[in-house]
Amino acid sequence: MLVGLLVPTAVLEGALRPDLPWLNLSLIAVIGLVPTLLWRRTRPLPMVVIAFGTGGALTLLTGGDHTEPYTMVYHLILVYALVRWGSGREVVIGLAIVLGSACLSMVLRPTGLADVIGGLAVLFSAIALGAALRYRAGMRTRELDQVKLVERERLARDLHDTVAHHVSAIAIRAQAGLATAVSQPTAAADALRVIEAEASRALVEMRAMVRVLRRNEPVDLAPSPRIADLEQLVSRGRTGPSVEVGISGDIDDLHPSVDTAIYRLAQESVTNARRHARHATRIEVHVAADDRSVHLRVSDDGDTGGLRLTAAPGYGLIGMFERVDLLGGTCEAGPDPERGWIVTATLPRTGSPA
Repeated sequence: MLVGLLVPTAVLEGALRPDLPWLNLSLIAVIGLVPTLLWRRTRPLPMVVIAFGTGGALTLLTGGDHTEPYTMVYHLILVYALVRWGSGREVVIGLAIVLGSACLSMVLRPTGLADVIGGLAVLFSAIALGAALRYRAGMRTRELDQVKLVERERLARDLHDTVAHHVSAIAIRAQAGLATAVSQPTAAADALRVIEAEASRALVEMRAMVRVLRRNEPVDLAPSPRIADLEQLVSRGRTGPSVEVGISGDIDDLHPSVDTAIYRLAQESVTNARRHARHATRIEVHVAADDRSVHLRVSDDGDTGGLRLTAAPGYGLIGMFERVDLLGGTCEAGPDPERGWIVTATLPRTGSPA
């Protein structure tokens, strides 16, 4: 759209300012360089080189005797794009070219001090705006990476709790086998000793790993929550919207990681609804399991207007999206077409992509 507007604007300016020196050459340069805006994000440095290199060549060709059309101000967009999306090396090279072209223009063309200060102020404003938005985007990316890292640690802890449970059972069975090995062949007793030793060693190593992941947090000996524990989210004797939980299908043989992930996502969704759903009276949580997948749907009847539609997803949901993706599932969150907010997720029963 911007490219389409600049061309007729440049032509109109040429018609209204016919007294400009080197008018035709300047208009050709302005219109010919408009397509550089199309690649300002993907190739910011080449576009800056083309635009400001052409401007410098035009200055040398005319000996500084031409007046740039006002439409050429769109070159500031290229400067902004260079700082905003270019790599560090590209920014340095590109800004050197921009400042070199500006200095060449000031040397060859008689320019007052006020015009020099004003031009440099506008140029550095574009640079500052690009740098500010670049920093903001980088900070947001780092925050999201941190959330994903935390969620991966939580997933590792849940996996540890599940595996450790089974390894503990192996160790107990091995110990029981040793207790009754008197009446059994010697080979069986030796095998049970090996099983016990390996299981005990695995438990020690896994607990050491989890102590590192927990970052000195106290160890939670309670089992990981699962779909069967969703009833804990039901509101009883508390203010705010009521929570209704419905479960259908066979959830007995789900992969433990999927079982826990569904609970965590439902918990996060209910928490967000209680905090942000305006005028909500009811939150519905429904889990449906079939032969291949588990489906979660969390919805509320709050208002869909206001900031809730435009706000970025909370870090809790972003972390859960990361967990769902790691387990080979899909997850979406957004306004319901009728009323309220809805979160849906589908995970394979096996906890891995099909």
